[in-house]
Amino acid sequence: MTVYQLHSQAPEVARIQTRLKELGLYSGPIDADFGGGTEAAVKAFQRANGLAPDGRVGPLTWDALFGGAVIEAPALTRQTLAYRCLALTGSFETGTAPPDCFAGLAGDFDGQGLSFGVLQWNLGQGSLQPLLVEIDRTSPALTRRIFDAHYPEFEAMLGVDRDDQLLWARSVQDAATSQLLEPWRGMLKTLGRTPEFQAVELKYAQQRFQTATTLCRTYDVWSERAVALMFDITVQNGSINAVVQAQIQRDCAALDRALPRDEREVARLKAIANRRAEAATPRWVEDVRARKLAIATGVGSVHGREYDLAAQYGIRLQPQDG
Repeated sequence: MTVYQLHSQAPEVARIQTRLKELGLYSGPIDADFGGGTEAAVKAFQRANGLAPDGRVGPLTWDALFGGAVIEAPALTRQTLAYRCLALTGSFETGTAPPDCFAGLAGDFDGQGLSFGVLQWNLGQGSLQPLLVEIDRTSPALTRRIFDAHYPEFEAMLGVDRDDQLLWARSVQDAATSQLLEPWRGMLKTLGRTPEFQAVELKYAQQRFQTATTLCRTYDVWSERAVALMFDITVQNGSINAVVQAQIQRDCAALDRALPRDEREVARLKAIANRRAEAATPRWVEDVRARKLAIATGVGSVHGREYDLAAQYGIRLQPQDG
């Protein structure tokens, strides 16, 4: 059952916020992020309409808000599995949900000049330039519209060598905070939210998605959750080394063979999650563990946000091609 509640992030949440604002119950931003202000407004609406004031927008509250309409599942859940995995990992990486996770933006805090996109491609390593060149080549009307009077500067930046690109990046951000300055911050964020640039990001993440599906075969796991876990490992941790692989295989071999298929899958995913976390840098072990177990079990709290993979991302304990 679809439910929007505290920590939900989706375009549908923006619809809820807009409706509550029209009713005079919400005065916060229309940011598609179900925070405390949205929750309080929902409770006020529920009390005024004879509904249990739990602050959650399920079928009954949605019906009351939108005049008998059937509640909408997040549009994200109807995307391809590759897109959903990318969006989930991007939400962990940036702390935001689609479309904002595709517009993640950071300055020169790490010496890379500028990092952008759902997987934080950057100028310093040369990983961001191909995406920007491609979107400018395939959607020139889009880039010209977004960058407007600054388009000639954007185009010129793409044509100079990497050292000059880094100098440019540092010239459009605050040196003390590494925060991008306006209008560049807003223009790049706008670009990242477009379906056209998201398609480019998905293309450049495809190799990691293929690696994730190969890892699923290596560890004999079959579900959408398994692909999401392996994809997240390739992004956050890079790989699984031979020692960790042997530990995982030993853990999985010890599992009760009488376990039902779904329970066995979850047990294998938890073994992978725990072993990969324990191989991380000591200070990050528990952070990695929480993130990986949230995927393995389908629910969990990561960086203070509650995740329900099936409800929010359409990532389920079902076959990858299901």
